[in-house]
Amino acid sequence: GNGELRPNEFWAVKDVSFELRRGECLGLIGSNGAGKTTLLRMINGLIKPDNGRIEMRGRVGAMIALGAGFNPILTGRENIYVNASILGLSDREINEKLERIIDFADIGEFIDAPVQSYSSGMAVRLGFAVASVLDPDVLILDEVLSVGDMNFQAKCLNALSSLRKKGTAFILVSHYMPVIAQQSTSVLYLKSGNNEFCGDPGEAISRYTAHMAEKTIKANSNPIFLCEEFKTEKINIEAIDFLDKHGSKVQIVNVGEDFYFSVKYRLLENPAPKNLYIDLVIYGFDGSMLFHAPICKSGAIFQSSVKQNEYRLKFVRFPINEDVIFFSFAIMEEETHEIYAWVERVSLKIRKDGLQTGRTKLDVEWISL
Repeated sequence: GNGELRPNEFWAVKDVSFELRRGECLGLIGSNGAGKTTLLRMINGLIKPDNGRIEMRGRVGAMIALGAGFNPILTGRENIYVNASILGLSDREINEKLERIIDFADIGEFIDAPVQSYSSGMAVRLGFAVASVLDPDVLILDEVLSVGDMNFQAKCLNALSSLRKKGTAFILVSHYMPVIAQQSTSVLYLKSGNNEFCGDPGEAISRYTAHMAEKTIKANSNPIFLCEEFKTEKINIEAIDFLDKHGSKVQIVNVGEDFYFSVKYRLLENPAPKNLYIDLVIYGFDGSMLFHAPICKSGAIFQSSVKQNEYRLKFVRFPINEDVIFFSFAIMEEETHEIYAWVERVSLKIRKDGLQTGRTKLDVEWISL
C-alpha cells in the first residue's frame, strides 16, 4: 500500500510509459520474465496497476495466452458467440461475422467439437480469427504468430495489414525478431520490468540481441561449451574449440575471416567403425537455421581408438553477420544413422561488420557497363 516492497517481492513492471496511435504497431520484446505478459494483462484490464494510469480508447481484442477466454467444455462455435458477446456484439452482429470467423480459423469440422480437444495451433487459429474479424480498435497479440504453419502465419499477417488500414493499433509480442522488425512502427524493450529502450525498431532489436548474446556467453564458466550433450559408450567428446587461422583458441571471430571448428574425440569401440560422419547445423540467435550439411559423408574421417584424435572443419571467409551463433552436431553411422554422440548449442560470438547490416557478409563488386 505504501509502495515499499516486502522481502522477496519485486516490481514485475516499473516506470514503463508509451503512447500508441491508430494504425501503429508497438513491438514488445524482452527475455522471459521481463514483464511483457504482466504489462499486457494490465493493458487488457486483467490486472490493476499499483501506480500510474492506463488510458484505452475503443474496443480491445487480446490474445495473451493460447485459448485465453475459451470455455474448454463449449464447442468452438459456442465460444465464438461467448467471446463476441463479451466484446459487446449483438447476436445479429455475431451471425453476420460468423462465417468469416469460421473460414479464417479453417479448422474444419472441429468448429463443433469441444475446445478442450483442440491442439494449441487450432486454439490459436480460432482465437486469432475471433480477435481479428471483430475489428478491434486495439489488438494485443502475445506470441500468436509463433504457432501454425506458413499459410496460417501469412493469413494472420495479411489480416493485420487489413486491420491496420482500418486504423487498428497493435501491440505485438514475439521472440522472432524479423516479424518485430517488419510489423512494428516502434519497439519497447523491457529488461527486468523496466523500460530499457523505446523507439526505433532497429535500435531496440540491436540492443536486445546484443544483451541476450552477452547473457548466453556468460551463462557458464566455460563460455564456449554452453551445450547439452548426448553421450554413448562408443565415443567420448573430449574438447570442442574454435581456432583462428594460426591454430590458437578463440572465443570470438571476425565475420569474413577464416577459422576452424575443432572436435577432439576418442573412439571407445573396437574395432573402430569406418563410416562415421558429422551432421552439422548452425543456428542463428533466433533459432533460424543458417547452415546444415552432412560433413565428409562416405569419408573415413574418424581415426582409431588408440589415442585422442582431432577433427577440424575449416570455414573460409565466414559470411554470417550475427552477434552470436550456435553449432550443433551429431556423430552418426552412415548406413544405420545410429547416433554415437550429439552436442547442442556450442556458442560462438561474431564481431560483426558495421557497414553491412544483414545476416550475411557478402563480397560484392559493382560493375558499370
